[in-house]
Amino acid sequence: MRPARSAGHDRQGRREELLLNEELMRRVREEAQARLERVVALMEAGVQVLDPTTVYLDDSVTVGKGTLLLPGTVLRGKTVIGENCEIGPNTMIRDCTVGDNVTVNASQLNESVVEDDVKIGPFAYIRPHCHVGKGVKVGDFVELKNSRIGAGTKISHLTYVGDSDVGSGVNFGCGTVTVNYDGTTKFRTTIGDGAFIGCNTNLVAPVRVGDGAYTAAGSTITEDVPDDSLAIARSMQVVKKQWAAKRRKR
Repeated sequence: MRPARSAGHDRQGRREELLLNEELMRRVREEAQARLERVVALMEAGVQVLDPTTVYLDDSVTVGKGTLLLPGTVLRGKTVIGENCEIGPNTMIRDCTVGDNVTVNASQLNESVVEDDVKIGPFAYIRPHCHVGKGVKVGDFVELKNSRIGAGTKISHLTYVGDSDVGSGVNFGCGTVTVNYDGTTKFRTTIGDGAFIGCNTNLVAPVRVGDGAYTAAGSTITEDVPDDSLAIARSMQVVKKQWAAKRRKR
């Protein structure tokens, strides 16, 4: 049997636990106060913060005047946010440079550059080494990785663009995927200015879609598409009339 603990030993243990709890609470209060002071300093410089208690900023973060930070915004690292932006709710931006008049709604951005007048989200994910051009739309459930997106391009929803060089004024249909990895090596996709990528298109890299070119919905593109051309890469539809009715009579 282990020897019984003395009452004095128990009191000493409780005192030590109390001191540890007090030290922890002191550190928590200091950190909360420092965080609040950082947010208040931004507000005094012209940044709007809807709820200062729900925004987190690293010391190295810069935010331009007129920008609105909504609840759940986390700005980390060497992030720079321009003027008159709207960030949040529930947004994390790390080591990014974001221009003026940008909206980022419920999304995550990492180690990338976003130019002026861009709209991102909700639920978009921008991975490192992206450059998003002026006036681009990155919509819901869109993921970008190691890609350059030209001005005015629209990637509205449910699309993956990885290891790609995309021109200006491109339209991505819903469900587009740049197929950039063969299990060993990453390959790049190039899309020219003004191209139109149909819904549910797979672009199997390395591949180039030329300026003004179109891909038909549901295509898997494995060869280059010349400028101003249409690529159709899907099987032909076959309609068997009354097939279903005959089957039901079996």
